Amino acid sequence: MYVVRVGGRGSAVLLVHGSTLPGWRTWQAQRTLAEHYRLVVPHRSGYPPNPPLDRIDFEVQAGEIADLIEPGMHVVGHSYGGLISLLAAARAGERVRSLSVIEPPAFGLARGNVAVEAIIGDLVAIGAEGKPTPREFLLRFAGALGARAGIPDPLPPELEASARATMAERLPWEAEIPFDALRRARFPKLVFSGAHSPAFDAVCDVLVERLGAARAVISGAGHSVQRTAEPFNRRLSEFIDGADRARAD
Repeated sequence: MYVVRVGGRGSAVLLVHGSTLPGWRTWQAQRTLAEHYRLVVPHRSGYPPNPPLDRIDFEVQAGEIADLIEPGMHVVGHSYGGLISLLAAARAGERVRSLSVIEPPAFGLARGNVAVEAIIGDLVAIGAEGKPTPREFLLRFAGALGARAGIPDPLPPELEASARATMAERLPWEAEIPFDALRRARFPKLVFSGAHSPAFDAVCDVLVERLGAARAVISGAGHSVQRTAEPFNRRLSEFIDGADRARAD
């Protein structure tokens, strides 16, 4: 797994990307955090520049991400990477200093919710209606998730490879979130949402309640809350620094 490490001071922060955009393409607005923290940015297996995979399973990748977690590391995950981060943090246990997730698509937590069932139906329909091209897939996938990024035509090679990786991902609502292990873990948890999707709001509500997590709602960037830059970075830094102070006490 290709991993980028930047910064050399402060606490270590692991940034786990979601679907469609690997590594720094997801975390561009967080580059300035390297002034204060040591950032570890993996490109998940199957995403460029790693070799492609026919199948990407969140359980397998949770093990790969857990192996990257050093003692005292802060774990931050966006979307599908947030789902993986929940699983990985439960495996890593007390090596984790804090856990922050941005709208993980753990839709299995809120089955029966009208908005959740609608988004599941939209995502299932993408694959059920024949095999789309990577660009067709991205257009429909972004629309279903409320993403606002434009889709270039033609797709650059990296984005096409990333789209194929997303198409290979196991359906996220099949995940079983290990709430017992996460509640037993002493590290604090923070759930970000973007005030744009009743479906993601429903999932985040369940996570906050069952994890005893803090909640941060930052609007303006849809599903990619981290792209708000300064508002997100400020709230994340406050959370990380507070977790460091609490552990020092």
